[in-house]
Amino acid sequence: MNNELLEEKVGTVLKNRSLTLACAESCTGGLLTSRLTDVAGSSAYIKGAVVSYSNEVKMSHLGVKEETLASYGAVSEETARAMSEGVRSRIGADLGVGITGIAGPGGGSAEKPVGLVYISVAGARGTVAKRNVFAGNRTEIKHQAVDTALNMLLEYLG
Repeated sequence: MNNELLEEKVGTVLKNRSLTLACAESCTGGLLTSRLTDVAGSSAYIKGAVVSYSNEVKMSHLGVKEETLASYGAVSEETARAMSEGVRSRIGADLGVGITGIAGPGGGSAEKPVGLVYISVAGARGTVAKRNVFAGNRTEIKHQAVDTALNMLLEYLG
């Protein structure tokens, strides 16, 4: 049985394929990047990250359009896609990951409940995004979002 952690598996694939990664995180607050950089040698494939908690930073640092935020909101598939594509382009990485959501305990609504997280991966094969609704407290939601992002990266890398 392979007891390798998800972040180690992602790192192994990225390193073996000489690919680089950039992360754009909102509700996870840098947790994805932290886990990825917990792996020794991760500087070979992690190029950088942006924690874009505010809409202003999403626009100024990631290139998310004001119209996207106005039409769909910060927590949307469209914004997650723009975040992953923007961080990939602006940092100059082979792959970009974007995560945006509502970790709670407040901030949710009927249309966008606490635990709603959109995750997107952008790369040479295009951009994929997934809508997720996680349960638990703020910390549990953040950890579930990061695990899902790592699994999405592994799936994208096939």
